[in-house]
Amino acid sequence: MAKQLDYHTIYEIFTRFRDAEPEPKGELDHTNAYTLVVAVALSAQATDVGVNKATKELFKIADTPEKMLALGIDGLTEHIKTIGLFRQKAKNVIKLSQILVDEYDGVVPSSRAALISLPGVGRKTANVVLNMWFKQPAQAVDTHIFRIGNRTGIAPGKDVDAVERAIEDNIPAEFLQHAHHWLILHGRYVCKARKPMCGNCILRDLCPFEEKNL
Repeated sequence: MAKQLDYHTIYEIFTRFRDAEPEPKGELDHTNAYTLVVAVALSAQATDVGVNKATKELFKIADTPEKMLALGIDGLTEHIKTIGLFRQKAKNVIKLSQILVDEYDGVVPSSRAALISLPGVGRKTANVVLNMWFKQPAQAVDTHIFRIGNRTGIAPGKDVDAVERAIEDNIPAEFLQHAHHWLILHGRYVCKARKPMCGNCILRDLCPFEEKNL
């Protein structure tokens, strides 16, 4: 775990992220708040690419809780059977859809507590929805962000909650809305787990990672 970087270094890092990609986008396909909740819930232990393939046809016929319930668990399962843990995920999606209909008039709530109360929706999923759809500066810490936070010293922490707090505490407010996506995309395509592409990294001169490669 690297030491916490100072404010000025972090500011420079996120200035570079912003200059390179002013409006970073998530890679899960969705059309509304509901399909985003479903897509993120399905993405646990699965790739965004795999989820997008499974939901391409699904969301054409079931883009609301009501339509998902009409499709039913068997119909949903048929669409998502290529995704890991698809049986449990199908049950969760049907259950959360029923709750949205019964308790929220079919509308996805903008409260973290309400989102977390839905089956299959944890804090990370809730934060993704709050960030991407409701434009709140929530930070969803996945394996990429956890790795980068500790490897670079941007947001070191022993667990995901600690890294989330470090991001909120140490990254300047003007960058928080997009910090989540900048870090995820950087971890996915540059600062990889086993073979980080340090030679192509825009942060190379600022990063304290001791195993930087050429």
